[in-house]
Amino acid sequence: MNTSRPFAGLIAFLTAVSLLLAACGQAASPAANGQNTATILRLGYFANLTHAPALVGVAKGTFQQALGAGVTLEVITFNAGPALIEALFANEIDVAYSGPNPAINGFVRSNGDALRIIAGATSGGAFFVVRPEAGISTAADLAGKKFATPQLGNTQDVALRYYLRENDLETADKGGSVEIVPTQNADILTLFQQGAIDGAWVPEPWATRLIQEAGGEIFIDERDAWPEGRFVTTHLIASRAYLEANPDLVSRFLMAHVETIEFINANAEESKSLVNAEIERVTTKPLPRAVLDASYPTLEFTFDPLASTLFVSADHAFELGFLADTKPDLSQIYSLDLLNAVLQEKGLEAVAAS
Repeated sequence: MNTSRPFAGLIAFLTAVSLLLAACGQAASPAANGQNTATILRLGYFANLTHAPALVGVAKGTFQQALGAGVTLEVITFNAGPALIEALFANEIDVAYSGPNPAINGFVRSNGDALRIIAGATSGGAFFVVRPEAGISTAADLAGKKFATPQLGNTQDVALRYYLRENDLETADKGGSVEIVPTQNADILTLFQQGAIDGAWVPEPWATRLIQEAGGEIFIDERDAWPEGRFVTTHLIASRAYLEANPDLVSRFLMAHVETIEFINANAEESKSLVNAEIERVTTKPLPRAVLDASYPTLEFTFDPLASTLFVSADHAFELGFLADTKPDLSQIYSLDLLNAVLQEKGLEAVAAS
């Protein structure tokens, strides 16, 4: 009795199944080989000075050129960080320029699943500006006053609330005498001009506008509160799912991001013009040249994420009750391997996630 034929058939069948499964596994994991599953990169950012790398990269076509002809760059602008994070949660954007606190909140809300910080972008450019008529010369003078920030829980809002706490002052919502009214930046300027608020902690160019257009005075330059005057104002984040599925595309974007920052730092006047042209394109109104010239030098553009300052900001937000009841674990919030590979290729020093 010949039994070799059935066994040969079984072996052939099992071999075919194994090959099929192997092929399916390879097809399901293109990122493992550095391949991409996307032909679109959707970029989110704000039309303001603190997002200058985004504005310049879009205006010069640097991002699109780096991605190549087979990938479409779609740009989406936002007015505030929380709205940008909601768009990332809804899978409407892939990569974005964001302030630290919205990114921290998004990471915590998603249990570390939604996003990663992949590079730095901007440091500085935030001020606490007060009306001279308010009679504020010391922290004690803030008692009984009314101030504005761009949004509850945003980066400047946390900075103001923490400063008050450090100086033994409480906000009205916690039984204290200092009132904080989260307000859009354009409306802050109007309220300031009307004398309806005593001051505001705001990013550029709004701090300079409060000074030039409303007679405000700088009470605090936030750079003075940080070592070497450096702290994260804007960084580059990515959807974790997009990052893992499209490492090559993200690497190409990071190369363009680094080159854009190098261009800005080497060409201040040209980059200012590009930034203002993009602001006009998005908002229909450019910044006055005097505002642009005064506010631009208060910003430092850097691909270093200044990670240690983000962790300090997170501690402040947690102490103020913005990050739930348990101190969050942010140890996985950074993914800097692709950036450091780009920096190595360009002969630049690596950056750290601490």
